[in-house]
Amino acid sequence: MARYGMAIDLKECIGCHTCSVACKTANNLPNEMWWLQVLTVGGEAMDTSEGSFPNASLSYVPLNCQHCENPACVEVCPTGASYQREDGIVLIDTDTCIGCRTCLTACPYTGVRQYNSKEPEFYVDFALGAADAPVHKYNTMEKCTLCSTRVEKGEVPYCVEVCPARARIFGDLEDKDSEVSQAIAGRETMRLLEEKGTEPGVYYLI
Repeated sequence: MARYGMAIDLKECIGCHTCSVACKTANNLPNEMWWLQVLTVGGEAMDTSEGSFPNASLSYVPLNCQHCENPACVEVCPTGASYQREDGIVLIDTDTCIGCRTCLTACPYTGVRQYNSKEPEFYVDFALGAADAPVHKYNTMEKCTLCSTRVEKGEVPYCVEVCPARARIFGDLEDKDSEVSQAIAGRETMRLLEEKGTEPGVYYLI
């Protein structure tokens, strides 16, 4: 059985936010909700450089659910709404989720989980995105699904498909010959908050 994950090349990411917008559109996300953010390394504002002239630099860290091998959210969920598939993808069953936000507290990655605190509202009066885009419900948690329905059809997540810099690589982490495994093996990598023991499925190439 495959274990899916992703490598993100921080040297190639240009901070264009195409991945974020594609994710939002394809999944018909409610107003103000983002499953994928692109954080600027530097000042508090977007696209603010780190340091000062002539030693300034500008870089980005895309952030979404890390689809951990040992997901803390799954361990603490009282209803089993947060669960991990055999292929490693971590999902939320919104029919079972009671909106207790226990998973939000347990997850060490700030901002990757979103809570529907009210009935979802949308900027336009018609649905956007894929025909099988998720249904959004009041008082439930949401997050990146790694576009699981696309993966089931042999496709890659939208964020990978649209990245103009080809900074994202998706595939089977268990297959040593896969593109993602080769990328990880061939470069220095880091994973976020490895000390938490969650074994993130997202590797950053540095």
